[in-house]
Amino acid sequence: MVIWSQQAVADLRSIHDFIARDSHYYAKKVVHDIRELVDELNGLPKMGRMVPELNEEAVRELLLYSYRIIYEIKGEEIFVLAVVHQRKNLKDEKIPRES
Repeated sequence: MVIWSQQAVADLRSIHDFIARDSHYYAKKVVHDIRELVDELNGLPKMGRMVPELNEEAVRELLLYSYRIIYEIKGEEIFVLAVVHQRKNLKDEKIPRES
């Protein structure tokens, strides 16, 4: 079961708002495509690669367009932790984790 953190939902909203300044169509499309890709995690939770900066088996990422979708696998649950731009180095960032 995929669970979106408050941070990830806020990230998605920010992405939408940023893209919508130029195109409402593409803002909706990008958000829709991210959600569809994340939905695939229900059947394939390990389809993403491990986050290189963190090097933890349970913390993985999917890449889509110029975004990194960071998620954590905990048993049967998959927590989407953040959606960040690919240029962002997570080594210096504090990604909120599910306890």
